[in-house]
Parts: sequence; C-alpha cells; structure tokens
Amino acid sequence: MIELTTNPIDAQAVLAHVASPRAGAVVLFLGTVRELTGDVRTLALDYESYPEMARRELARLEATARERWALIGCALVHRLGHLLPGETGVAVAVSTPHRADAFEAGQWLIDELKGTVPIWKRDHTADGVTAWVHPGTGCCGAGRQPSEPRPTVAPGA
Repeated sequence: MIELTTNPIDAQAVLAHVASPRAGAVVLFLGTVRELTGDVRTLALDYESYPEMARRELARLEATARERWALIGCALVHRLGHLLPGETGVAVAVSTPHRADAFEAGQWLIDELKGTVPIWKRDHTADGVTAWVHPGTGCCGAGRQPSEPRPTVAPGA
C-alpha cells in the first residue's frame, strides 16, 4: 500500500492492509501534527508533493525494506493538504514474523521517507510566520523566513 491522500488517514485500514496470520509482529507509526515545537506554537501544517516522484520513491523504499527485512506487509501513506494539530500526516505500518525486524524496518522506513520523499511541509505558527520546514534543519524552524519559497526538485531526479 503506497498512498498519497488529501483525506484523513484511516489507521485501522492501514493496519488491516499489513495484517496476516503469518505475522508475529505488526508495527504502526503515526506521525501527527504537534501543537508545540520547542516553544513555537503550530497553528497548521500544509503538505505538498511531487506525486509521481513521491510514489516512485515510496515504492523504492518499500522494495529496499523488503530486501533488508522479512516483511510480510508494508503500508506507506502520507496525507497532503492542510492539517491541524492532532491530525495524522503520515502512517507507516509493517508486519514481520518477529518483532525486532518490525521495529527496525518501521523506523528505517519513516526516517528514509522523511529524508528522501519529495513531500514538503509548510509551518503556520502563532507568531505569524509561515515557512517551509526542511528535514534535518533542527527544531522550531530555526532561521525561518516568512513566505520562504518551496524547495525545488531537480528535473529527472
């Protein structure tokens, strides 16, 4: 299951997708919009993507995870659009015969997803700043500038 959606993520449907009587472990990670990052209050997040490239990259991540771990099921779902604090923006679920593989694969998938998939996050904060947040730049949007342009993707990347 690889999905980009503007609808709320249904965690039960994600779990059902990876369920199997062969699985001894199922791990579900839900990334939610938090209200506070450090002492900065988030009012909302906007997620945008380059859909064709994002789906290709998600499929590549799933294939790599399947090579590295004994995955029975795998689901990668990211929500796009305007999200409020408490809403789910991303779901990663895996099922495996044993728990260690499930935890390792799930963590690897969310870490790689956040770092490589062309999905961009714009933060709207209570202090009136609206800025694109880049993975790996630290907490609280340090160095944010109002109306910062969206990150770009090199053609053919």
